[in-house]
Amino acid sequence: MKQICVIGVGYVGLVTAACFSDLGNRVIALDVVEEKIEGLKQGKMPIYEPGLKELVDHNVQAGRLSFTTSYAEAIEGTEFVFIAVGTPMGGDGEADLHYVEAAACEIAQHMTAPLIIINKSTVPVGTGDWVADIVRGNQKQPVPFWVVSCPEFLREGSAIGDFTQPHRTVLGSLSPEAAEKVAQLHLALRAPIVITDLRTAEMIKYASNAFLATKISFINEIANICECLGADVKEVSIGMGYDSRIGKQFLDAGVGYGGSCFPKDVKALAYMAAEKGLHPQLLYTVMEINDDQRKMAVTHIKQLVGDLKGKVVGMLGLSFKPNTDDMRDAPSITIAQLLQAEGAVIRAYDPVAMEIASTLMPNVEMMPDPYTLAQGCDVLVILTEWNEFKQLDKPRLRDLMRSPVVYDGRNIYEPDEMVKYGFIYRGVGRGFSEITTDREAV
Repeated sequence: MKQICVIGVGYVGLVTAACFSDLGNRVIALDVVEEKIEGLKQGKMPIYEPGLKELVDHNVQAGRLSFTTSYAEAIEGTEFVFIAVGTPMGGDGEADLHYVEAAACEIAQHMTAPLIIINKSTVPVGTGDWVADIVRGNQKQPVPFWVVSCPEFLREGSAIGDFTQPHRTVLGSLSPEAAEKVAQLHLALRAPIVITDLRTAEMIKYASNAFLATKISFINEIANICECLGADVKEVSIGMGYDSRIGKQFLDAGVGYGGSCFPKDVKALAYMAAEKGLHPQLLYTVMEINDDQRKMAVTHIKQLVGDLKGKVVGMLGLSFKPNTDDMRDAPSITIAQLLQAEGAVIRAYDPVAMEIASTLMPNVEMMPDPYTLAQGCDVLVILTEWNEFKQLDKPRLRDLMRSPVVYDGRNIYEPDEMVKYGFIYRGVGRGFSEITTDREAV
């Protein structure tokens, strides 16, 4: 049994703490927000993540997981400290590291024995060296320590599975011995372990997220071309995905990516490159396509229903992806604002994100279920591919609506099926122009 401290109880920190404790370690999770810690002590999760509450409760009851706001309590007797605090986007796209800096200062002031400090947060290349300087400069007395980069690759909605069954574990350090000790913590996960230097490990995280975001923007660009040429992007994606050089994942056309990682990390990588005098043209294009995809959705909705002034738009799904309540940079926020600017009245339903969304979208009426939402709507807009939306009672929805129009921003329905049920339907890149011509001819 190892003793571990995890600083930060957000998506990454809380999942990391819960999963390491479930592997048999003693873990103390620390956060400076008292409300979060008090809630966790009472069994209240600060985030929604499938299976997380059960995992936390189990390990708290087993005595392996505890929570505190005290650095002195958290670090005493600890061998490993994970920094898993937020690194929000700054005004120019740079990563804001003030939470990382604060954590490093506190660690330095409370450490009394040798310690391995592990950066779990997504941080700019060179942050590991910077953290080492901060700790060295704030120690009350010289105590040996080592810094290791261990970037996270957790997807919200499947974070526990991603932690326990990772594709790989990346470790970077100037100390092979420290990296090896951190590797030992991860051996039970039975995944490949990549050990490299600090800066390369930090870059692997940014390069990975930028590449995945690029795949999404690429398939959305292809979807827009499919729209004009009458091809079906969903079939195109399937055909492409069978090629092992391309792969099937992240080839789902839609209204674009959002969340806490892709938008922030792509912009931060572009910022780092620009700061060094480079012109990261591909990264700029990836971001531009993603922004345009949200505007394109509104254009398509207007083509379906005409003038939006006074029209009632029902939004199914608000979180940036299913199985999470995360609303950070969710496409639904931008699309709702654009629709409201056109005079539309917006209603919305999401299985778990409405409480958070209501604070971000105060002029959107939150509805208790999809059918109440559909009552009197001029158009339904699918913005999150929650499973519960996939087999809704189509005739019931159609009969409740003022006009049976659906804009499927996640391509969860089949065009022919929706037309059969009497809907005017449009997906993303599903050959709409050709379908419309056929419908009008009939």
